[in-house]
Amino acid sequence: MPKARNKRSMQGDARDQVLSAASRMPSRWILLAWIILACAAAGVAFSPALSASALSFDDDMYLTENRLVQNPSWANAGRFLSEVLEPSTVRGYYQPLNMISLMLDSVLGGAADNLRPFHRTSLLLHLFNTILVILILYRLFGNAWAAGLLGLLFGVHPMWTETIAWVGERKTVLATFFTLLSVLCYLRYVRNLSWRFLTLGLLFFVLALMSKPTCTPLPAALLLLDGWPLRRLNKRAIIEKIPFLLIAALSAWITYESQKRTAETAAPEAARDWLRILFILAHNIVFYLRNLAWPTGLTSHHAFPAPLDMTDPGVRWGIVGTVILLAALLGSLRWTRAAMTGWLFFMVMIFPTMGVIGFTNVIAADKYAYLPVLGLMLPATAGLAWLSNRAGRAGRIIKVSTTVLLVAIAGPWIHLSRSYLEHWRDTETLFRYMLTLHPDATTLHMHLANELSRQGRDEEAIASNRRAIAFNPDIETLYVNLGALLAKRGQLDEAMRLYERALAINSRFAPAHNNLGNAYLERKDLVQAEHHLSMAIQDKTDYLEAHYNLANVLSMREDWTTAVEHYKKALSIDPDHAAAHKNVAAAYLRMDRLSDAVESYETALHLRPDWVDIANFLAITYALSPDQRIRRPERAVELAEHACRQTQRTQPVYLGTLAVAYAEADRLTQARKTADEAIVLAGQMNAEPLVRDIERLMAKYAAPSDDQP
Repeated sequence: MPKARNKRSMQGDARDQVLSAASRMPSRWILLAWIILACAAAGVAFSPALSASALSFDDDMYLTENRLVQNPSWANAGRFLSEVLEPSTVRGYYQPLNMISLMLDSVLGGAADNLRPFHRTSLLLHLFNTILVILILYRLFGNAWAAGLLGLLFGVHPMWTETIAWVGERKTVLATFFTLLSVLCYLRYVRNLSWRFLTLGLLFFVLALMSKPTCTPLPAALLLLDGWPLRRLNKRAIIEKIPFLLIAALSAWITYESQKRTAETAAPEAARDWLRILFILAHNIVFYLRNLAWPTGLTSHHAFPAPLDMTDPGVRWGIVGTVILLAALLGSLRWTRAAMTGWLFFMVMIFPTMGVIGFTNVIAADKYAYLPVLGLMLPATAGLAWLSNRAGRAGRIIKVSTTVLLVAIAGPWIHLSRSYLEHWRDTETLFRYMLTLHPDATTLHMHLANELSRQGRDEEAIASNRRAIAFNPDIETLYVNLGALLAKRGQLDEAMRLYERALAINSRFAPAHNNLGNAYLERKDLVQAEHHLSMAIQDKTDYLEAHYNLANVLSMREDWTTAVEHYKKALSIDPDHAAAHKNVAAAYLRMDRLSDAVESYETALHLRPDWVDIANFLAITYALSPDQRIRRPERAVELAEHACRQTQRTQPVYLGTLAVAYAEADRLTQARKTADEAIVLAGQMNAEPLVRDIERLMAKYAAPSDDQP
């Protein structure tokens, strides 16, 4: 036992070189003041995000076209959690907690036309992250002034604008929140060796991975902290990381598999690929350092240089800057491990997004530095802490001067953040701004065209699509988008040629098959329509529109059984697809399944109360059905009254139905009065056959007596 105590005492002595600073720490009130100041400044910097209405690149799959997010339920949360290797609503890696958090914002009123709840949550998470950064730096170095200053700069930095204003980037602030909690718990464990805090740290790491797996390298980053400033890199420290490493390895495999199955990945294979990777790494090292130090010209789209070689200035400066940086870091080891450790922490944490595994069409993104920047803050905090500990008047002057300088930097950064957020006020403004920085970016023209089309500005959308094709004629999506716009204008032949061009680029591109199938359907070529729609489903089994369109084709071919199967598949994807409910009801009628038809029509009417023809059909069915299981006279009255209200009692057909419903409900006075109203109106329209039908239907009912309405 004494031996064990001595060993623990030795470990404690090593930690105490850094952590015993707790006894010398300034008042906790000073730390609290810095936290309040940093959060207030961050709130001022990013508060315009609350009124931002722009939807960015992949917000369609995260919000506008994600039925699970839009319709919160326990079942939908279960789907997000259970779809591990093949997420059905998000192309890419497993991120269930991110999706659930967006779904919870939908509960609070979040929608495509009301992004405030989404931005509010992201801003709150950023404020929490700012607090956690300050606490981590304070825990490591015991200096509230240094931790507060660096936390202030982190909180207001303009590079984080897109993590708050971009709905789909909730995953970045959420994963960072859990990762920082994991680091803080680990530091608490290091201080008192309580396994409870190590377990909590592991739990928060798992939650971070389930939000966004780019935090996978955290175990390596913790080992770096063990080396400096904790000075406890020993066998025990490595053993402690084994659970973290196992979970990280599992997460890495899940991430790669889910990305490969639902989106795209590209691992380097040939020597030229590795040379390309080196160019990307060099370019990005200087890119991130430049943007962190001088955050101007910010954008969510940083296209790959073309060509990506030494002829590009960004690559050349990247190589030169990287060589100089590495030389400086190696030279710094003569005096301290701080700079090298901070840099390695940054590189380890940002490495998954540095382009070794291709998964995106941009070379870099500001959001990728959000968590890794903590590494660069470590030596900066250590340096500030060293300055603040200098005694005498000179030390005080240095401390005051440094405070004034860094606060002065924070002011312009707040202005830059607010200015950048002005471009996020709506989608069109955002993409037009990005095009001013990258006028030849195909994807920007494509997304601008989509937004213009959504606004009904088809001529401008067509022009923008054509510009996108001119910049890059090998993207199949562009031809499908342009074809859809031309089809709306009745230019079906040209639209079909564009769909065929898309399939020539990618023969398994489901949207092209779907649109081409619809075009053949419009041409009444049911064989070709069925072929292409079946191909669309083969390529994308959960393709809602393709299932619905194929069901319509099969209905036209009177293959009712198969049509119902595809309508039901469409409804399993989107239970609120009113047209599918309506059409499957019609198919049920042709199959003599009246009860099923009535149920589907009721659902369709609930979703679309303006479909008065359905209300009228149901009213007649409920009033006159010989099947007592279906017959519901009072419901018939309710539906017939609804149809008449919707049409302001101007349609004699609906008034006639209401008269029959009243009669079947034994409300004969109202029945006769309504029938007379219908007959007069039909007569005014010269609809004599309708007059005779109403009179024939009413003839079987007894003359009215003293019945009450």
